[in-house]
Amino acid sequence: MLGRRVIVEAFLRWIETAKTGDRARAANALGRAYLQSEMSADERAAAEMAMAFLLDDPSPRVRLALAEAIAWSPDAPRNLILSLAEDQPEVACHAVTCSPLLSDADLVDLAARGNGATRMLIAARAHVTRPVSAALAEVGDEEELLCLLENDGAVISSLSLKRIAERLGDCCDIRNLLLDRSDLPADARQLLTQHVSNALVGLPLAQAAIGLQRLQRISREATEAAIVSIAGDIAPREIPDLVQHLRLNGRLTSSFLMHALCAGKVDFFAGAIVDLTACSERRVRSILATGRMHAVRALYESAGLPRDISVIFVEATMLWRDAARKAPGSVLGTICGRLLEKFRHHDAHGAIGELLDMVEKLHVNEQRQSARVYAALAAA
Repeated sequence: MLGRRVIVEAFLRWIETAKTGDRARAANALGRAYLQSEMSADERAAAEMAMAFLLDDPSPRVRLALAEAIAWSPDAPRNLILSLAEDQPEVACHAVTCSPLLSDADLVDLAARGNGATRMLIAARAHVTRPVSAALAEVGDEEELLCLLENDGAVISSLSLKRIAERLGDCCDIRNLLLDRSDLPADARQLLTQHVSNALVGLPLAQAAIGLQRLQRISREATEAAIVSIAGDIAPREIPDLVQHLRLNGRLTSSFLMHALCAGKVDFFAGAIVDLTACSERRVRSILATGRMHAVRALYESAGLPRDISVIFVEATMLWRDAARKAPGSVLGTICGRLLEKFRHHDAHGAIGELLDMVEKLHVNEQRQSARVYAALAAA
């Protein structure tokens, strides 16, 4: 014990008069000796005390030299690493980005209490676990989350990706990085389409050129079409989450449901009806595929569709069954065209009129797309 105290006291006396450069070299040498040299227990304890004293050195050069020497090692004193991790950024960077001694709990705490620079360092670690990514998703700003999304060593859960989309989906760079991910959940993808739509509506130039009311309608229709497209491409396990997300955001409208049905997105459409009726998936699918007209109508009315609108949905369902058997590749155009013929002379007003207007727009768009394909094939 006496030997240890003598060593520390001698070091401290020297520190008091040594120049900054000498102190920095001594700090680095002390850290390397602690990790690489054979030391007795007393010598090791004395070295730890000396290094702990260096944490209070007024010059960041000294603390940086110590961090460079010990931050990478699993054998460094943990209390020193924790202190260095909360130092100013140029000192903390070594501990935060490299130290294997920092646990998930340490990093989550640092993310919550630290500043943007600290969170950036955490996001840049070679390996970022799900809990740490979740903490960054909750409190990180744009630059920190860009760093996280660009880090191939970061494991980010679906919930965290959605949280990032909710918080910063209006940032173009973050939105692009999210949309490039194959693991982005469908409800997060839908959120991003809404951010794009909102950005379009908010453009003064677009408002002046098109008019706000028409711009809002175009935006709404484009968003709906994008969601239907997303719904047709997702895995079955994602459907309930997307349906619930859309319902909670008021997007499971009769117009949207008709769009999904006419487009042949039957798995998603069935999932939506399951959510709205609380019936079992097996029963809903059975009624949609083989149920009689009265059973299909009762199902739709139990989902909250008014009686006059449910009639159109029943007809669309019967047309879908027929089109799927005969020409599965052209379901949209077939259903829309025949629906319009069926209800051409219907007294269309209010919600019914809006629904049929939407069907007609789908039909026109499908015809234009078919014409483009035909022209491209003819020119080939």
